[in-house]
Amino acid sequence: MITGIGMLDGAGKVKEPAGVSEIGAGAAGGVSVGGSFATALADAATTAVGNLQHAEQLSVQTLQGGDIQTRDVVDAVMNAEQSLQAAVAIRDKIVAAYLEVSRMAI
Repeated sequence: MITGIGMLDGAGKVKEPAGVSEIGAGAAGGVSVGGSFATALADAATTAVGNLQHAEQLSVQTLQGGDIQTRDVVDAVMNAEQSLQAAVAIRDKIVAAYLEVSRMAI
């Protein structure tokens, strides 16, 4: 079975840089966007893991002879695949940004 993704600080909480609590507060005419980038990433990872676990559960139930429609299994697996591809694309962008920042002259 798929297990959850470990958090950044080992205590189950996402670390947040000092002074960063909300992104875009006051943007769009005073409407608060809310949340931080770290929180958005944690939510995306949690959703992706949930999709993968759901697809895995449906697949196992179907293989065990459960009363699950094939279409439901295929939909769940396709949704999980799409979530995984999005997570990999986000990871790649973060790594590319990190490498670009690390090459900057100080």
